[in-house]
Amino acid sequence: MSDVRGTEVSSLEAGAILSIDLAALVKNWRTLQAVCGASECGAVVKADAYGLGLEPVVRALAKAGCKTYFVAHVFEGRSLRALEPDAIIYVLNGLVTGTAPAYAQHRLRPVLGSIAEIEEWLQFCALFGHRGPETGESLAAALQIDTGMNRLGLKESDLDDARQITDTLNIVLVLSHFVWSGQNNAARNERQIVLFDKMRARWPHVAASMANSGGIFLDSAPLYDLVRPGYALYGGNPTPGRPNPMQSVLRLEARILQLHNVEPGETVGYDGRWTAGTHRRLATIGAGYADGIPCAAMGTDQRAGGQVFVNGVRCPIVGRVSMDLSVVDVTGVHVQRGDSVELIGSTVSIDEIASRSNTIGYEILTNLGSRFYRRYTRL
Repeated sequence: MSDVRGTEVSSLEAGAILSIDLAALVKNWRTLQAVCGASECGAVVKADAYGLGLEPVVRALAKAGCKTYFVAHVFEGRSLRALEPDAIIYVLNGLVTGTAPAYAQHRLRPVLGSIAEIEEWLQFCALFGHRGPETGESLAAALQIDTGMNRLGLKESDLDDARQITDTLNIVLVLSHFVWSGQNNAARNERQIVLFDKMRARWPHVAASMANSGGIFLDSAPLYDLVRPGYALYGGNPTPGRPNPMQSVLRLEARILQLHNVEPGETVGYDGRWTAGTHRRLATIGAGYADGIPCAAMGTDQRAGGQVFVNGVRCPIVGRVSMDLSVVDVTGVHVQRGDSVELIGSTVSIDEIASRSNTIGYEILTNLGSRFYRRYTRL
């Protein structure tokens, strides 16, 4: 097993092991497709498939029947194309100046979000008769319209000009993105849907997409033609405040490197943020913030931090998380050096560690480190 730098890493040498259940991933995709009914369920695989590995994730999804994928950057699309020659690939971050030839060469579809991008794409397409200079295939693109996110996308004031200059382009999808995708924001979601329908009406016969993972489960939101789940595929809860309909996909385990006792009044870690109130038994484990364990998961004298699962017992993280190490209070738990500790898995979910670290599960996933030994459950 090699990490991103090409160094061979064995399960014994690594500080932690990341196990990825591809069968659970596929089941999550199939569950989402069943919820979506006639709408197509694509897959967002940007950021190395949310940190779980582009190649194994895409191969598993493609084998299950997924045809449409979304990435953020051209280089991600190029890597994906090498894996799946027949996939439909959209690049969400749009047309970076000068990259049109790469889109054509690798049969990628830019998600155009400004008049300047549309004009550059139009010029490139016109130069080659609207067909790829190498493939001869029709050059397809999507449009992103801004319905409230204020990141990327055409504003309502851009739409008349955009409609005119896209007349000769092969626009195959119009998409937007929910600002709020929770059930408690129904009124806001409805206003955004109404605006999306109004804005996309200029392209009446083009497929539409709006729902991300959370949007799929909104009670009254239309799913249109194509949905774009990411977080839910990888086991994150797309329905905050309700039971997670997704299966857990990953398990992150680290080994206990050392066990030691501390007496009342002794502190743990940098800056002495946690102080033992009584005699405590502590375990130092081989994973820290360089591996993606948030510093904010630390337990201090003022607040409880994250928890891990040790031999059937939940145990708190105490003291500041270090670059390579974390400390866990295992008082009263039967443990020994070399035992495994679950940091993320079926007991301690992605969403739980995120909540206890004052962040979001997306950040937890995409920060998973390259030093892990990665173990994939093959289909």
